[in-house]
Amino acid sequence: MKLSDADGSLREELPGITTFLNRLLALTISMQNTLFAAFEDLLNGRIEGAIASGAYDAGLETIAADSLTITERRTVYVHGPSGAQTRVFSIARRDRNRPLLLDEAFERAEDPKARLLVNAQSGRAAVQIPAPHITLDDGAVERRVRLIRPMERTAMGFDALAQSQWREADRTSFAAAWESEIAQLPEFATSTFHVVTGLLLPIWKRIPAESMRVYRLQTDEGERVIGRLLSPAAMSALLANLGQEGAPEISSGDAWGVLIEGKTFVNLADGLQLRRARVMNDFRIELCGFTDGMVARLKAMGLISEIISWKLRMFVPTSADGPTILDALMRRHPMTGLASRAA
Repeated sequence: MKLSDADGSLREELPGITTFLNRLLALTISMQNTLFAAFEDLLNGRIEGAIASGAYDAGLETIAADSLTITERRTVYVHGPSGAQTRVFSIARRDRNRPLLLDEAFERAEDPKARLLVNAQSGRAAVQIPAPHITLDDGAVERRVRLIRPMERTAMGFDALAQSQWREADRTSFAAAWESEIAQLPEFATSTFHVVTGLLLPIWKRIPAESMRVYRLQTDEGERVIGRLLSPAAMSALLANLGQEGAPEISSGDAWGVLIEGKTFVNLADGLQLRRARVMNDFRIELCGFTDGMVARLKAMGLISEIISWKLRMFVPTSADGPTILDALMRRHPMTGLASRAA
């Protein structure tokens, strides 16, 4: 079954699915398994790419957490003829942190292609395992690996890994770094999000289009809610679009959550702005807009300064001390607003 012409280009009229399946059935079982494994890798690569770009749609999704509590109910729109309401619920979420234990990490490292890594800059540990390669827009194939860490799994290219601070480590130093990170994790992670529910069609175009997904959840009291999720920045934009005031105020803990998520900028007084930035293929919380006179004071608060491409940049550490340092920063420079990265 030929898929290309004599010049090597893809044929305009490809064989039908029936022809493909007939040829597939003529192969040995081992060759069939090899082809299906390659297909699965390609499919997983496409799905991961769609998730990373925000284009992946899983349909109606259920939000599951250890605790979901409605902290505020607000009516933002009332339909005149019917009296139907559009409401926004502010929901406090609590999730138990379930890190990957050291024994499980060593089990993942038993793969012959796996490596134990420790970041020379942050001191964090990761297990490097193979990951599906992806095809870029220009047709080039990017070879990738996956880094398994206590609370996340990140895919990155071989070239990006070579330029990063990740270095191969022995089992002793890896175990020390892994256990140290787990010991710093709190038992629970808390956050706040908003759900717009009720009558949505009349104001659909006024709802910020940062996410069109529909979610459902059930609170601790048994109340069921279905609607579109709103980030704090989208909530502010929705109220502005509807001509209302009173954008929700968020704590430093909630601000930390939206910054880690990466969809929202946090604006502070004195022209400062916090945002998630990708530096050496690692996500970090960067402070922008500072002046030279602020550097010493920011360092005293715990922020880290680095010179990258001959430019001084400031970062809030993403370690366990990060939320505390962010709280001190926001007390000195109060939050003035939120901005959506998409906008």
